[in-house]
Amino acid sequence: MAVYRRSRRHRFVLVLLVLTSVTAITLDYRGSAAVETVRRTARDAFAPVQSAAGRVMNPVGDLLGGITRYRDLKAENRRLRARLDLARADSVRGADAERVRQALLDLQNLRFAPNLPSVSARVISAAPSNFQLSLSLDRGQDSGIQKGMPVVTGAGLVGRIVDVSRERSTVLLVTDRASRVGVRLAGSGDVGLARGAGPQEPLPLDLIDVETPVAVGEAVVTSGLEQSLFPPDIPVGRVRSARLPPGALQQDIGIDPVVDLRRLEFVKVLQWRPR
Repeated sequence: MAVYRRSRRHRFVLVLLVLTSVTAITLDYRGSAAVETVRRTARDAFAPVQSAAGRVMNPVGDLLGGITRYRDLKAENRRLRARLDLARADSVRGADAERVRQALLDLQNLRFAPNLPSVSARVISAAPSNFQLSLSLDRGQDSGIQKGMPVVTGAGLVGRIVDVSRERSTVLLVTDRASRVGVRLAGSGDVGLARGAGPQEPLPLDLIDVETPVAVGEAVVTSGLEQSLFPPDIPVGRVRSARLPPGALQQDIGIDPVVDLRRLEFVKVLQWRPR
């Protein structure tokens, strides 16, 4: 019985709403001022409800918008970091390429031995040990390299070839204890013999007369005398120290090599053999 009454009430409300809608449409079509009054009254009545709903929904909308913006910012941040990493890598590659380019230019524009044929090579390994200070190069007999040939950089003398195969060769550094280089003091022209004393050590210079003036910083070059292992005028180093021990028959002189032998990447092998 209660269900029947509820159904009748719902049908009554539905019919009332339909009649009200038809009436409102008819009045609106006719331009009735009463409809405007009803509309304004309805808007005023529902205004508090709309404001309350807006206050409830705004934080929800802000939260959803914030989540979306956060995701966008994270994606943009990832893109920017990737671009920054690429820029840093390009900068490093550019700096390394410039260093290599400058090293190769120095090899191509030697200020000494300009008329000697040569072979450019890359250092592929260094083998400093208690027995020998040497480098391995990526060129050998197939490139025209032979045992005994001098090895240089744009700065000066590195050493000489002591072993060679078809595609590889070995350089004995001037600092090796087995190395001997005939040299000349640029100031006085006196000749002597520079010998290796080990890594990071100055080259002792022998056979310089006690009367010869020697200045700290004076340039030392290869002498190029007959039977010398090296052609003339290749820079070897500069005088670090010079002193005359009491009763000595020669001066005690140390030379700093002009080439930084710890940071060699490219060298040039001079195709020259001792006369």
